[in-house]
Amino acid sequence: MDAHKKRSGIFLLVAGIIMLAMAIPSYFWTRNNIDELAHWQNSKLSPVIMIPGSSATVNRFDDMVKLLNQTDHQNHSLLKVKVFNDGKIKYYGKIRSGDNEPIIVVGFQNNHDGYSNILKQAKMFNEAFKALQKKYYFNNYKAIGHSNGGLVYTAFLEKYYKNYDVRMTSLMTIGSPFNFDETNLKYKTQMLSDFIKARKNIPKNLTVYSVAGTENYDSDGLVPLNSVEAEKYVYQGQVKHYTEITVTGVNAEHSDLPQNQQIVDLIQKYILTSDYPAPGAGTGHQQVKQ
Repeated sequence: MDAHKKRSGIFLLVAGIIMLAMAIPSYFWTRNNIDELAHWQNSKLSPVIMIPGSSATVNRFDDMVKLLNQTDHQNHSLLKVKVFNDGKIKYYGKIRSGDNEPIIVVGFQNNHDGYSNILKQAKMFNEAFKALQKKYYFNNYKAIGHSNGGLVYTAFLEKYYKNYDVRMTSLMTIGSPFNFDETNLKYKTQMLSDFIKARKNIPKNLTVYSVAGTENYDSDGLVPLNSVEAEKYVYQGQVKHYTEITVTGVNAEHSDLPQNQQIVDLIQKYILTSDYPAPGAGTGHQQVKQ
């Protein structure tokens, strides 16, 4: 009787081990399927990621986002991401469930001007982008950079973009001083020269809109028009579409550009998901007046 109980116990133990061995792979297969489904759902995300200019914070685009939501009635979520000098990343707000086109603003503790700081900010943005993509699994995004934010994006494209299997579909730079405060395009700053030298690293399937504000005939009150137009030396002929747009009239001063209704309309038309076609191949120029 004791031997029979012993054999039964051994049988039950072996059976339990076999069932456990079968259950573990089944669990991980189910877990992987759930994870893959979550990744597939999140791949529908096509966020608009914005970078503010020097001295600006993650709150720089608040008015722009309000105007965008009033214009297209999509109620885009607003997630703000601040990267600190020690590498810490802090999130403010969240992406609403079901919102496939949220707006994400990435700002930096080091938000100072100057070429060396722009390179540091591009590195900091790379860390934020890596964290965002790991968290939300999006496979494409749109980009907007105001002032130095457009320069940070350019440095990111040339130095870090190739490390990701994530496509930037379109980029809009707004009042970005590609030649800093230099008014004569015969004289190229070190930054512009470096950007031109590394331009082959910029993806060829990108659509780029360069928006300039003109408070007067020469500048937006801070950035020379020629400095904004120097962007063509970096992107023209390298990307699929490159279009220059000049905004004049009310709120065309440099600091007012992010909340300029004309620019909000351009973003709604060309950056956000819409039925508007992209402009034709090559380089174009539009002038928007109010």
